[in-house]
Amino acid sequence: MKKFIPLILFVVLVGFLYVGLSLDPKKLPSPLIGKPFPSLEVRDFHTGEKFLIKERLKGKVSVVNGWASWCATCRVEHKMLMNISKKKVVQMVGVNYKDTKKEGSQFLEILGNPFEFIIFDNLGELGLELGIYAMPETFIVDKQGVIRFKRIGEVTQKIWDKEMLPLIKELKI
Repeated sequence: MKKFIPLILFVVLVGFLYVGLSLDPKKLPSPLIGKPFPSLEVRDFHTGEKFLIKERLKGKVSVVNGWASWCATCRVEHKMLMNISKKKVVQMVGVNYKDTKKEGSQFLEILGNPFEFIIFDNLGELGLELGIYAMPETFIVDKQGVIRFKRIGEVTQKIWDKEMLPLIKELKI
């Protein structure tokens, strides 16, 4: 029996590795789903004016996208965000995360601005409240200010069509 213990431990370890490696890290469950969007006073990217984020989200279904000029995936995703914005099906909110105004402004100048307003989160305070740990990260917030969806990584056409747009349509009813 003692001869089989290393074999049993090896099989158990392989089983855990198999399950762990088969999970999609972009589909990690978020403890924020179903919880209110953080109620923070934030600064407007363009004006520096302070405002309560919940006040601007209330009454509208919103896509809140965390981005930064230093994020390569954000550059790739930006064209998709521009396309979503043109359709005007949802309020688009940007969170410029741990960036500088100069770099963020250049990013928007070159690639365009899909956002109705942008939060300047250079210190990462809102990002910390949202549990942001990778860029880009995207949330869908309902009319009551409750987080209904979180995406870590690029929003692609497939993700928009199959996951995000159906949820947005459902939330707008």
